Amino acid sequence: MAEEKKDHWSSEAYQHSASFVPKLATKIVQWLDPQQDDVILDIGCGDGVVNIQMQEILARGSGSIHGTDASPAMIEAANQAAKKASASKCTFEVVDALELARTPHLQKGQYTKVFSNAALHWILGACKADAARQASVFRAARVALAPGGLFAFETGGLGNVAEIRAALLSATARRVGLDEAVAADPWFFPDEAWAVRMLEETVGGWKVERAEREYRPTAADAGGVEGWVRLFGARFFEAVPEGPEREECIREVVDVLEVVCRNPSGGFHLGYVRLRVLARKL
Repeated sequence: MAEEKKDHWSSEAYQHSASFVPKLATKIVQWLDPQQDDVILDIGCGDGVVNIQMQEILARGSGSIHGTDASPAMIEAANQAAKKASASKCTFEVVDALELARTPHLQKGQYTKVFSNAALHWILGACKADAARQASVFRAARVALAPGGLFAFETGGLGNVAEIRAALLSATARRVGLDEAVAADPWFFPDEAWAVRMLEETVGGWKVERAEREYRPTAADAGGVEGWVRLFGARFFEAVPEGPEREECIREVVDVLEVVCRNPSGGFHLGYVRLRVLARKL
């Protein structure tokens, strides 16, 4: 029997420490340019906030958006939110993006657009040592699209949260060694050249129409630095034995980052770098 994957996500924790993620999706949604008759597939939809926002446009025509995510907790939250908002154009399904190619009903070339926001750095990070598995995500997105369809995605780019990543790696490595700390790192942050090469050469059948990387310092949410670190850094800490040692590790990371990320004007800022890409299926 296959080992059941741990669900690291909680909608409540996400809203407390990362509610800015869907709020800052404005630019990539503009690149997607949803139209009322678009049929959209969302890879890594989270709790469905952006999908429900698109409902306003899709409700004017025959369009729809189908959100997929590997987290059952997030899909449950998305379904509840859509029901509350009477967002009938939004549907959701638990699908691991690395298994998208093995999900036949999503591989029929029926979508006019594919969308992904703040998810691919987790998805690609889960198989960062396996370029073929990374390529499978983009290949499956292409198969899901109708001819000429668009794929608009935003992900963590090269240099994303570098100060946080360094603190997490350092504190974890001090306890379990650098190799184990690196193995626990769940992220993959590429640049524009990597994205173009992956889409146009490794996978093929894509034309990258736009690509940019933006440094976007982002104010920490209500959960502050500690909330962010506990939510997004959980997989680093799982490499450390549970108990006092793990809590000491978390405390070390938080203490350092509350110095590094402190904004003299108040609060904390996180060093986000976003990579945006718009590609068309040839």
